[in-house]
Amino acid sequence: AIGTAGYTAALCVDALEGWGAIQPGKGEVLVTGAAGGVGSTAVSLLSSKGYAVVASTGRAETHDYLRELGATSFIERTELSGEVRPLQKERWTGAVDSVGSKTLANVLAQTVYGGAVAACGLAGGSDLPGSVFPHILRSVALIGVDSVYAPASKREKAWATLSRHLDRSKLT
Repeated sequence: AIGTAGYTAALCVDALEGWGAIQPGKGEVLVTGAAGGVGSTAVSLLSSKGYAVVASTGRAETHDYLRELGATSFIERTELSGEVRPLQKERWTGAVDSVGSKTLANVLAQTVYGGAVAACGLAGGSDLPGSVFPHILRSVALIGVDSVYAPASKREKAWATLSRHLDRSKLT
């Protein structure tokens, strides 16, 4: 039931925590594509670990579902998929992005100094029409997450994260 999407979400959460960019109680963590497989599992994992999770989705009808998984607030996906400005108001301490393209570029531009974004998908496109400004002026890290070739140590950690922090009653 967890599948590749859930496993990938755990890899993303572990990557953000390993980077040291996010801490429970210190800022908001954004999840793009929140109603999808990776996104919904990321929302659940992050929430169970004590993070304030902002869910990005274009489907308002999924808000109750995402709230049940632990989302504390929402942002309409169109707010992140529009024109990209190199630096924007700092908002996210970290993010799990499964969308890519303009969404990823905008998320990076809105990430706080020292924050990080774990990118694992390209539902919105494989391009990255952004700037190096978030990286060199705010020290924002872009962490690529790969679920296919991840070494055994990362795989084991991800499955342990899922075992400890994923509420199995919500898998349906």
